[in-house]
Amino acid sequence: MEPSKVYFTDFRTTAFGDGLPTKLQKLLRKAGIGNIDMDGKFVAIKMHFGELGNISYLRPNYARAVADLVKELGGKPFLTDCNTMYPGSRKNALEHLECAWQNGFTPLTVGCPVLIGDGLKGTDDIGVFVEGGEYVTEARIGRAIMDADVFISLTHFKGHEMTGFGGAIKNIGMGCGSRAGKTEQHSNGKPYISQELCRGCKRCLRECANNGLVFDENTKKMHVSAEHCVGCSRCLGACNFDAIAFNDSNANAVLNCKMAEYTKAVVDGRPSFHISLVVDVSPNCDCHGENDAPILPNIGMFASFDPLALDQACVDACLASDPMPHSQLSDHLAQPGFHDHHDHFTNSAPESEWQSCLAHGEKIGLGSRQYELIRMDS
Repeated sequence: MEPSKVYFTDFRTTAFGDGLPTKLQKLLRKAGIGNIDMDGKFVAIKMHFGELGNISYLRPNYARAVADLVKELGGKPFLTDCNTMYPGSRKNALEHLECAWQNGFTPLTVGCPVLIGDGLKGTDDIGVFVEGGEYVTEARIGRAIMDADVFISLTHFKGHEMTGFGGAIKNIGMGCGSRAGKTEQHSNGKPYISQELCRGCKRCLRECANNGLVFDENTKKMHVSAEHCVGCSRCLGACNFDAIAFNDSNANAVLNCKMAEYTKAVVDGRPSFHISLVVDVSPNCDCHGENDAPILPNIGMFASFDPLALDQACVDACLASDPMPHSQLSDHLAQPGFHDHHDHFTNSAPESEWQSCLAHGEKIGLGSRQYELIRMDS
């Protein structure tokens, strides 16, 4: 397979020059988005609206830049995401839209409608065959997303406590899954709770949407209900005392492979285009109701027709950057005896794993990990 083209520009601007939204539009034009026939077509722009309390998500200005360009090309854009499987501000369409509005994503600010892809309760989905799938035969994808004629992903590239980083594949594969689809992707590994380390604070319990945790009032310790736990790892990210880990050491790898297969289901058979902004690189997902200091500096904006090459290019740029001081990553590296993996994502979240996602994506024909990076001058 020939290397895919990935286009890049940094976040530098000049006094009285173009602002970043205009610079993003120039990048997309250079990357060839205008070659997609959008005339009269419905165009889904998949992004993450951010959980309430989190402010590291992409600003609505970037979404507006993409939507305006789509309209200029004759398309009918809408911003979209699917409901979550965990408690928070986005578990049904009413709360999800309210969250999006509070975070600045309204038809007025972004210049197009905002739709929740899997409906009111997260049940409006459609089964999509995964060609070459080894873990998923039929992916459950939000119906509105699959009804679109053209698919565009607009991704905030950041760290992730389970998958190492959250890039285009996670935005598409996990993000476009309905509640049933998200459950299928997460339902391999089961966590366990160390009774010695558990403080009984119940912080993890507030993150569980599936009755997967049980608090023992006698011992004042938390336990996992194997019957109800779906392995979503929200409890892992919630525990401040390292009391929660996974029994299945392959759980993250299987999750990564399923995400790649879900991504293939979304993009196969129709025009797609992908954008990632490596900015405000928080250590955890935007699904958190908070965001820690960035672990890496702001690097730039990337665009490609190939989501796999896009993720690889973003990873390479991140690994070539220096850690930000006073961040989770730098704190870990400064700990006595900390094992340096020479990998910023693994060093930031040692329980995470990301290589399997890109390897499996290439194996099933999602795209190429080989790419040509084409820089656009400021």
